[in-house]
Amino acid sequence: MSFSVIIPARFASSRFPGKPLAELQGKPMVQHVYERACESEASRVLVATDDQRIADVARGFGAEVCMTSPDHPSGTDRLQQVVSDLGFYADDIVVNVQGDEPLVPARIINQVAHNLKAEPEASISTLSEPINDIESLLNPNVVKVVSDIRGMALYFSRAPIPWPRDAFSGEPQGRKMPEDFAWQRHIGIYAYRVKLLNDFVKWSPAPIEETECLEQLRAMWNGARIHVAEADEQPPAGVDTPEDLERLQRFLDER
Repeated sequence: MSFSVIIPARFASSRFPGKPLAELQGKPMVQHVYERACESEASRVLVATDDQRIADVARGFGAEVCMTSPDHPSGTDRLQQVVSDLGFYADDIVVNVQGDEPLVPARIINQVAHNLKAEPEASISTLSEPINDIESLLNPNVVKVVSDIRGMALYFSRAPIPWPRDAFSGEPQGRKMPEDFAWQRHIGIYAYRVKLLNDFVKWSPAPIEETECLEQLRAMWNGARIHVAEADEQPPAGVDTPEDLERLQRFLDER
């Protein structure tokens, strides 16, 4: 099958300005992401950026670059500009690989693209992994997802869903990880049909999206189906802060 990878890369970041150009083992981070994407089955890999510095560096290591507006409110809007500017067809599949995921496995890029191709009623596909500890289950920064029997998402939330009523009936400090349900953490890699991207930018932010601060809820609010599967390979954590970069550098040095 044919699909493309788009890597959104912004210079501006409140927690880590210039993050895509931060050096990791002698290469800018965005280059690591690009090389992992090129290891996938993608027929085309692009870097989408609003910053000339990132564009120059990306072209320097051989990437195809699409310049985008600096005014996009979300990464999804940035993707939609790319597919519009480059004339993608409505049924084309694109995978959004974040520019701060330098160790993203090519295997899960392929997986999310193939899953979307195999589910004609889905407009988006994404991945998850098991939650095995109570701290993650209760952590609002860990996004939870619940799916139906066919793997279609029912809801994404920062809250522990489903709520284990009986196990959590006592005092909060006494709560332990229940063993009667396979809770899932959402992994933020997406494959989209281009038609969904074109529709998405026309929709107003949804109340549930604004409440949870989860963009994928806008698609669900408007009736789009999202397919979720457990990832074939667990991706390492991405880079949000300079401290994350230092941690990843130590990990790679030790490996």
